[in-house]
Amino acid sequence: MDLNKVMFIGNIVSAPELRTIPSGQTVAQFRLATNRRWKDKNTGEAKEESQFHNIVAWGKLSEIISQYVTKGQKIYVEGRLTHRSYDDQQGQKRYWTEVVADNVIMLSPRGNSQPGVNPNQAPPANNQENSNINVPAPEEIPTINIDDDKEEVRIEDIPF
Repeated sequence: MDLNKVMFIGNIVSAPELRTIPSGQTVAQFRLATNRRWKDKNTGEAKEESQFHNIVAWGKLSEIISQYVTKGQKIYVEGRLTHRSYDDQQGQKRYWTEVVADNVIMLSPRGNSQPGVNPNQAPPANNQENSNINVPAPEEIPTINIDDDKEEVRIEDIPF
């Protein structure tokens, strides 16, 4: 069995662009930023890095995204990773990686880029009629407390 699945929670970097292709199907494209924070073990300095992801959605999901998703908004995206290549105007081979979204859940109200909004209050946008995903609020997500100096997780540290 093979699996190609990605899940992101991040902030919209660019407003979704909705297009209609010659076959009549709609497609929305946008960029999503995810951040990673950690403490440098050598210096103790807090560090952060951002990754940017190209997201594409098709059909009804693309229409919902273009109508309700705005730049700066926090969303959850679930989909599959795809790669394609093309030749640019100078004849150079270019490669493009993107996520084809199957499910999108808005985690902040429309036009609100403030973090910490309860995702259970936001309506899901997906290409299924009913979403079975119930994303818990950040304070409800169990965490494992591990000292940075220790390499292993003890069974007592697991909260569930």
